[in-house]
Amino acid sequence: MGPMLTLQHLTELLTVCVTEEKICRFSLTLSMYFFQPFDLSLCNNPHLSRHGSCKLKKKHNFIIPIVVPTAGISILLLVAVAIWWWSLKRNRHEGGDVIDEKASPQYGSLESTKRQFTYSEIIKMTNNFERVLGKGGFGTVYHGYMEHTQVAIKMLSASSVQGFQQFHAEVNLLMRVHHKNLTGLVGYCKDETNVGLVYEYMANGNLLNHLSDSRSRILIWDDRLRIATDIAQGLEYLHCGCKPPIMHRDVKSTNILLNENFQAKISDFGLSRNFPTNDGTHASSLLAGTPGYLDPEFYLSNRLNEKSDVYSFGVVLLEIITSRPVLTRTHERIHISQWVGFILANGDINNIVDPRLEGDFNTNSVWKAVEIAMACVSINAIKRPSMSQVVVDLRECLATECARTNHSRVAELDNSNALMVDNSIVRLTPSVR
Repeated sequence: MGPMLTLQHLTELLTVCVTEEKICRFSLTLSMYFFQPFDLSLCNNPHLSRHGSCKLKKKHNFIIPIVVPTAGISILLLVAVAIWWWSLKRNRHEGGDVIDEKASPQYGSLESTKRQFTYSEIIKMTNNFERVLGKGGFGTVYHGYMEHTQVAIKMLSASSVQGFQQFHAEVNLLMRVHHKNLTGLVGYCKDETNVGLVYEYMANGNLLNHLSDSRSRILIWDDRLRIATDIAQGLEYLHCGCKPPIMHRDVKSTNILLNENFQAKISDFGLSRNFPTNDGTHASSLLAGTPGYLDPEFYLSNRLNEKSDVYSFGVVLLEIITSRPVLTRTHERIHISQWVGFILANGDINNIVDPRLEGDFNTNSVWKAVEIAMACVSINAIKRPSMSQVVVDLRECLATECARTNHSRVAELDNSNALMVDNSIVRLTPSVR
């Protein structure tokens, strides 16, 4: 007769295996029962014993032998499922970075942040939604104050398509990623039907507004290069500094915000998701992004990787250089990269740059910036540079331009000092009588 295995013993053994991962020990123990018959005592299980069976055991040591091969297989399957479930739960806990747009939102992660505002607090912060900063597909953005600090509050519109899912994706991402070139999340509101996000306030609005003709203040060339470098650094962090890496998937000039010092920060992470890194594979995805900025390869293959963000960045860089719209408003709807390509064919770099700059730039830095942008918008994704390479190249452009401006300032300072000396000499010389 084989060893005795009660349901109580089996339960305890399962618990040990699941909590302490003692799979080998459990398999060895079970093998004792699978290669020989095992006994199941009903007496130790009162719910299974009937009509005084325990009394029978005391008198006659009555035991029911069970030799059912399928029972062993069932137990093995039960253990495998239990261990798999426990491992999956642990992996989700340890790797909470993963954002999957197809998965249901993980609400628990929001509650643990302790950055939640009530709707009444939002009303007070915005003075009953008095000042509107902007509007988008998610909803309306309002100006507000949290104590004495300015904030921007984006409230979810009831008509927003997939807005609630994007809200959770953005919160879960911004709660775990932090970089000087990503918009900072202060908190969120999830009060019944009222949903919103509270961001740091960006005093100078979005980049597109500063590139339009309506702005009286024109961004000078080195400011434009600094903004482009800021954007590239933010994307490089998402691609290389996050584990797992993240695709933004909606890089465009309206999603680039500028603070009071014109430092650029990437915003709007509602479409962001992780991408696979093994062997440079692509991730299949639903259509996401903005026409004109969206990777043309995506239309053909419905597959994304980090080079899709690189393409979008290249389009933004061309906007920064030219101050032209991404798609012309004519019937032909010519893309900005096509327009630049036409001008480059004639070797005329000056007609590419925003004419309002009036030639106040280093020609070499402009050529370099245009080359970077055109490489980023290559139709073939393999030919596009990584964001790390883009950051290196843009820093070289910026250094070239800064050397020119610093030289000009030194020259101006020297001329100013000489003029001061001349004036001093004139004042000290006695007048002719």
